[in-house]
Amino acid sequence: MKITFLGATKTVTGSNFLVEGAGKKFLVDCGMYQGSARDEMENSEPFAFNIQDIDFVLLTHAHIDHSGRLPKLYVDGYRNPIITTKATRDLCSIMLPDSGHIQEQENEWKNKKRLRQGQSPLPPLYTAQDGIDCMEIFKPVSYDEIIEIDENIHVRFNDAGHMLGSAIIEIWVKEDGKETKAVFTGDLGNNDIPLLSSPTMIETADYLVMESTYGSRLHMRNDDKANLFVDIVSETLDKGGTVVIPSFAVGRTQEILYEINNLKDMQTSDEFKKKYESIMKAPVYVDSPLAISATEIFRENANLFDEETQAVIESGDNPLEFPGLQFTRTAEESKELNAKQESSIIISASGMCEVGRIKHHLKHHLWDPNSTILFVGYQAPGTLGRRLVDGEKKVKIFGEEIAVNARIEYIEGYSGHADQEWLLNFVYSFITKPKHIFLVHGEPEGQIVLKDKILENTSIPVTIPNYGESYTLDDKLTMTQEVEPKVRNNTERNDVINRIRILKEELDDMENIVREEYLGKEADDYSISRLKLRLKEIEEQIVRIVEKN
Repeated sequence: MKITFLGATKTVTGSNFLVEGAGKKFLVDCGMYQGSARDEMENSEPFAFNIQDIDFVLLTHAHIDHSGRLPKLYVDGYRNPIITTKATRDLCSIMLPDSGHIQEQENEWKNKKRLRQGQSPLPPLYTAQDGIDCMEIFKPVSYDEIIEIDENIHVRFNDAGHMLGSAIIEIWVKEDGKETKAVFTGDLGNNDIPLLSSPTMIETADYLVMESTYGSRLHMRNDDKANLFVDIVSETLDKGGTVVIPSFAVGRTQEILYEINNLKDMQTSDEFKKKYESIMKAPVYVDSPLAISATEIFRENANLFDEETQAVIESGDNPLEFPGLQFTRTAEESKELNAKQESSIIISASGMCEVGRIKHHLKHHLWDPNSTILFVGYQAPGTLGRRLVDGEKKVKIFGEEIAVNARIEYIEGYSGHADQEWLLNFVYSFITKPKHIFLVHGEPEGQIVLKDKILENTSIPVTIPNYGESYTLDDKLTMTQEVEPKVRNNTERNDVINRIRILKEELDDMENIVREEYLGKEADDYSISRLKLRLKEIEEQIVRIVEKN
């Protein structure tokens, strides 16, 4: 068996892996790059394999960074099966046409610019209709069922607990009388995601391809994040502000609805009751047609919810409905939200603030010191969401510079990705440990931390593959560069330079603060001595960084 890594290598989007074995070639995932303009340009590049050679596709889940180039694969002539769970198929039936619609909209804007420059127009990556048409080759399967591709290749989809229908895929390939088993985690869920079951623990694997999004981070636990959510929302509403939640339409939106509905059963203290009542008085708007459709699919697939949620449903309490919840489908209804003079909660896509209605809500609320922008999911480098989380004070939206006066909060515990602890627990859970682990779908810094932790605690060899590297899964684990590598180092170098520039700006700000707040007053000698000591520590740290490199 051989795996070629063609996406999600030292980055968090664009998942795409080519597997060869027993005379077959197949893909695990075919996702879009998301984030910076440079990353997204890679989506239009030709596939790094011959489409006619691909016998089938295994899809871990519906998120666009894993499924988003499937319509392009279809447009380019692929007609063999896309094998995935029923719920993933159902979600892709709304998500891929929506993605195609976005491609058409963005392409129209780009072509207007091209025409003004005297250039010929270009077609979109794919259209909404292409997203609909490609659904004809989806083949739905159930969890826990061993599927025979042929006598030499078998696969099984296991619940990954990341989003509705998400799967960890086990693949058995028999060649030359020997069977090799590879496991692809897709995206692993947290152990405490509302609505969903915990990720399935896999007993055996020869080779593991594992995501590493939060390889260096620990999430808040449920009680902590729920209390923080209540505090942030109630404090904003009490000031007369609006809480804008940029949320991924599928998965995160439904979890937030569940969380709001679940508040009534959490605590009984007078202080909490007051905060809860404050939240329940405010209207909650889900302003995303895609999120509305996804919520309906969640209801239709309630059999995949965890036991606790199913018990709640059987008691007659729909966890995705509560008083004050309103859905806005049309653009006119969306615009009316920003004209209302009321405190409210607006949940809107996209989760990284790159496209969609969320940008209009940010334009109307970012400048307002009484409002809060509450992030509840991963923000990729280069996105507007990441820049806001990182503390930018001014951003451009639709060509207009907007001051960031609103409160910016990020509750990392709502992430659908396992944190370092649960990634390690997944590795520990194997009864027969993998011979080798490949870390994908993560930023380099976090991957290195996770790699060191795995080596320290298990001694299992770990590789962080580069784009285009192929590994033959045998005792020698031979690596070849099958596809020309992407030049990502320049981007990383640019990121380092940008961070240095930001540091210089912060040092300038610090100088002004020190002059005004410390030296401009009658500061005592002890305070000035402590300040000098801290500055000396910063200086020494910078020297150590420079000398190390």
